[in-house]
Amino acid sequence: MLTVHAAPLVLPVGAAPVEQGAVAVDGDRIVALGPLDAVVAAHPAARVRRWPGVLTPGLRQWDGVPLLTRCYHPDPREADELGEQPLTGAEFERLDGRMDEPRRAGSVRRGLQRMLRHGTTHVAGGFAEPAVRTAVGRAGLTVVTPGGAPAGGPDLDPFARGRDLAGTAHGPLAVGGRADLAVFDVPDEAALCAAGAETCVATVLGGRLVYRRR
Repeated sequence: MLTVHAAPLVLPVGAAPVEQGAVAVDGDRIVALGPLDAVVAAHPAARVRRWPGVLTPGLRQWDGVPLLTRCYHPDPREADELGEQPLTGAEFERLDGRMDEPRRAGSVRRGLQRMLRHGTTHVAGGFAEPAVRTAVGRAGLTVVTPGGAPAGGPDLDPFARGRDLAGTAHGPLAVGGRADLAVFDVPDEAALCAAGAETCVATVLGGRLVYRRR
């Protein structure tokens, strides 16, 4: 079904912002981008999803390898023992020796889910472990080269490295391009860069709504 994703502000990257804008998606492709009224008039039968804040391209996560292979993402049932935040460094090393394959695989799945909750659609890195490669592929994320990564340490928020939207988005939104989108509950680009990707309310991956904040 053709779907129109509408927001008070669409930030295509590389083109002018569109107030009261929309992106029409058919399958995994963007078929229209512009003012909401014009997009709906061109596709009157489309389902319209209205989002708050700003709609942008999906984000690129530079730290895919360390976040998925050198980091443990606790299960909610482990919160009393391990807390809720990812464990890295010495905390991860202490836990690593006690992890069997099912526990490690669960951490990878939760790490990928957390990336999606941060608007991530592209992840940089070469994943040597077959199980990790398989999990990334099943999640639908696009793997890109890690070359050119900005300085910084691992962080689930892609803005920690990318800084601004142009440096964090996977690429511009364009008609004919793959429908990888993210929506953030902020009023404008400056607020998005300041608050970061934790403000994500929806992630669309290849045209599929894979995350929606409840």
